Amino acid sequence: MTPAPPTDPTAPRLTVLGNPGHRRVALFAAAVRASGLPEPAVLPWLDVLRGEYRIEPGTLLRVDSPGEDEAVDRLLRGAALGPGYAPTRVEGSAAWYAGFTAALAGVDRAVGAAPGARLLSAPAEIAVMFDKRRTHRLLAGAGVPVPPALDQSAGPVTGWADLKERLAAAGMRRVFVKPAHGSSASGVLALESGPRGRLSVTTSVSWQGGELHNSLRVRRYQEEAGIAAIVDRLAPDGLHVERWIPKSAQHGRAADLRVVVVAGRATHLVVRTSTGPMTNLHLGGARGDTELLREAAGPHWTTLLETAEWAAGCFPGSLAAGVDVLPGADWRRYLVGEVNAFGDLLPGLTGLPGGPAEGLDTYAAQLAAVLAGPARPTPAAGPAGSTGPSPAADPSRRTDPSRTGARTGTVAPPPGHGATP
Repeated sequence: MTPAPPTDPTAPRLTVLGNPGHRRVALFAAAVRASGLPEPAVLPWLDVLRGEYRIEPGTLLRVDSPGEDEAVDRLLRGAALGPGYAPTRVEGSAAWYAGFTAALAGVDRAVGAAPGARLLSAPAEIAVMFDKRRTHRLLAGAGVPVPPALDQSAGPVTGWADLKERLAAAGMRRVFVKPAHGSSASGVLALESGPRGRLSVTTSVSWQGGELHNSLRVRRYQEEAGIAAIVDRLAPDGLHVERWIPKSAQHGRAADLRVVVVAGRATHLVVRTSTGPMTNLHLGGARGDTELLREAAGPHWTTLLETAEWAAGCFPGSLAAGVDVLPGADWRRYLVGEVNAFGDLLPGLTGLPGGPAEGLDTYAAQLAAVLAGPARPTPAAGPAGSTGPSPAADPSRRTDPSRTGARTGTVAPPPGHGATP
């Protein structure tokens, strides 16, 4: 085994806010060591939630996911579930979000009080990314192409009867119903309305003892009473409802994309394929072929990458984001489904050939950006996140000089994109 290069005593001191022993923390620490930096300190989420921590002066703090730790989950949403708590329970996401964002705000204050300390991602932006409704409004307001969503300006969806009435008024027959603060497809319903009132929901949600639980098996509900009971149970935590967009396919399987954007550049991409509406790997999805994607996209490959960068640019204070891109059926049009604060867990994946992170995994790419210094694409003037970033100075990516914003400081959409559909 090749020894890691010696550490530099003047190198930045890194701390990761995460769950000790989790693979996210371990993979980041391995990348830090391989970069020749000092071993990162680990600030446990449990300590933060209990208020038992301090931020060391001069540290660079990476915020990572609090997920997959039962003790942390209990602190965040256990009280909302009472004696019925179980880590597989779907409900309680609103309580989880309230606790999570309060903790993030406390960390932000602690970093601000520690001389020379700074965050690699803005807590306020992470909070937006964990609210699908706010993310959708932010992206749409910036002109980023997104699926049409149910208008909730008159108030949140209160239950099945309300949802059914609103969908009928909007003429939306195929939609995704998503918990506003969920992740990993937890509680997501792919809802279809057919002739003569026929209904079908595809989901990983199962009923167990009168409670909703996540499972690894995707199932279908077709009885309205059962569908209504699920929606009524999910609605108090908040719902985001968007049109179900027909996707491109690869080898007969529906495909969507996870694009990781680091310091304004699309660095990593995974094609996710499935025989059903949800492509999550833990629900039976599989990785597709990036080269086949590139061939199918042809001249629209640049548009794909710039669309992801455009979306990530709405979060200028975040070093990295995982952008879920929905390719249209012809591989020529791309919509953004979600932006994920912790969407960089892609073990074994190296950067796109010819890109700024070629040969690097997602964590090494972020460290390279940190070591390169603070220079990053600058968003246009206006409200934070109102426009996407200017493309980097890579001539192969500059298909249209007007996209660079070099003279005016403004950024137009990638070629081929107009108003939000």
